[in-house]
Amino acid sequence: MGTVKAYQQGWTLRRRVAALLGVVVVLLLGLAGAEAAVAAQNRQNIDVVLLRTGPLRVQAQELMSALLDQETAVRGYAVNGDLGDLGPYREGVKREQTLLASIRGLSAGYPDVGRALEVVEQESAQWRTQVAEPVIATVERDGPAAGRALITDETRQQFDGIRTSVDTLQDEILSVRQEAADRVNSTSNTLVVLLIIAALVVTTAGVVMLLSLDRILIRPLADLVSQVREVADGDYRHHIEGSGPPEFRRLAEDIDQMRMKIARDLDEVREARERIEWVNSQLQKQAEELTRSNRDLEQFAYVASHDLQEPLRKVASFCQLLQRRYAGQLDERADQYIAFAVDGAQRMQRLINDLLAFSRIGRLTTGFTEVDLNKVMGDVAGQTEAALQYADAELTWGEMPTIRGEEPLLTNLLVNLVSNSVKFRRPDVPPKVHVSARLVDGEWEISCRDNGIGIEPEFADKIFVIFQRLHSKDAYPGTGIGLAIVKKIVEYHGGRVWVDTDTDEGTVIRFTLPALEADISAAQAAQAAATAPEAEAGEQTEATEGDPADAGRQPDGEAPEESPAGADRHGTNGGMKETVG
Repeated sequence: MGTVKAYQQGWTLRRRVAALLGVVVVLLLGLAGAEAAVAAQNRQNIDVVLLRTGPLRVQAQELMSALLDQETAVRGYAVNGDLGDLGPYREGVKREQTLLASIRGLSAGYPDVGRALEVVEQESAQWRTQVAEPVIATVERDGPAAGRALITDETRQQFDGIRTSVDTLQDEILSVRQEAADRVNSTSNTLVVLLIIAALVVTTAGVVMLLSLDRILIRPLADLVSQVREVADGDYRHHIEGSGPPEFRRLAEDIDQMRMKIARDLDEVREARERIEWVNSQLQKQAEELTRSNRDLEQFAYVASHDLQEPLRKVASFCQLLQRRYAGQLDERADQYIAFAVDGAQRMQRLINDLLAFSRIGRLTTGFTEVDLNKVMGDVAGQTEAALQYADAELTWGEMPTIRGEEPLLTNLLVNLVSNSVKFRRPDVPPKVHVSARLVDGEWEISCRDNGIGIEPEFADKIFVIFQRLHSKDAYPGTGIGLAIVKKIVEYHGGRVWVDTDTDEGTVIRFTLPALEADISAAQAAQAAATAPEAEAGEQTEATEGDPADAGRQPDGEAPEESPAGADRHGTNGGMKETVG
């Protein structure tokens, strides 16, 4: 609470900046309002110069031109007596009336201009009444000579008075224009002054802001940075103190707490490192012990494959000699004992060989290469040909992929699966074994399906455990290690194996193997290509949902579990059928 109160004693950086910006904004808004008012006045004065006094001067000149046309036309008619000369007079009168009305509208608000215009209007009307109309009437009645007699120096002076009145009108218009121009200059100067004041306000605010930021932001921040660098250089015991606004002091306290936590963590790390070094020394000892144990195991494997099998072969050989030579010469019990001895020696040999094969998986390796499983299935068919013929079994397989792995191990894997399917057959039912593959989520899922005795779901996991048997050796011979070898080979290749318990008949064992990048890319491209037609045919799909003809269709991207025998080809290529029996 004391720290929080200390922070609240001074203005925060945000509050200080907001106050300074508030003052600047108020000043700029005031200046902006004044500039807007002056600009409006300036615009009005410019409008007077451009849109009123300018047109007034032009129309005053046109008015004088119309009056001159009238005077010239009257004198020409008095000289020639030609009625055609009166056309400009009548046109001049019309133009005069139009110009008078326009000038009267533009001069509204300027009484001096209006009075000068009234004088011009009165004098022009008087000249027409006293001079123009009488001359025209006299010429029409008495001829041109009588009309010329009416045009005297007095009438000329009367028209010159009109000229003087028009000049007076022009002077009044120029006077108004000059006043408006003076006001434009005045308002323009005022605008310039206001802009200079605004620039000074902005400049002053910027200088004040820079000085304030230097005092309340840059200096405290630089001090904090220097303290943090001392800690970063390794002085984790250096206490960090903050200065300046409350935010910086709070930040300094947070950084100091982080420093203390780092210091504590470093102490723990040192302790953990010491413990890890001790554990590493123990692990090193255990690794050396494991290395020694592996050498012993390799020695044991050598002994098992050579020294142990030699006496077993002798026992088996001599027992078989006894069985052949003395069969029927001894009593029935002796023959039975000899048969037990031969069978035990042979089963021991098979068990040792299987154990050796199990232990060598992943230890004796030839390296991964690209393996065509179609070729592997051809080799499997050849290796299991005798068992297939004996059981009158049929082995088929669909199109198989190419993967990365060890060909001998993959061959051993599939041989074990096919042999198991033939071994665990139902009586009086010819065995059928089908191997298929499909791409699922970047992996090849390979299935081995048979029509044998099947596996109960509760035993689905036990069959992959070494030496686990679900039947007696008299019913189904074997060592109980074949599926354990299958599991180890699959896991060595980065896959997994399981029993599909949802099948209605026989057994389906599935395992996965990583797919090649080319296969994954091709599958993705095929799926993308199939998406567009499916979207366009959406309505047709809805319309055929209940069509019985669709009942046998497979989902996109999935192959059928089993290919019909008629769809396979005989031989050793993909999608082949191998039939033995």
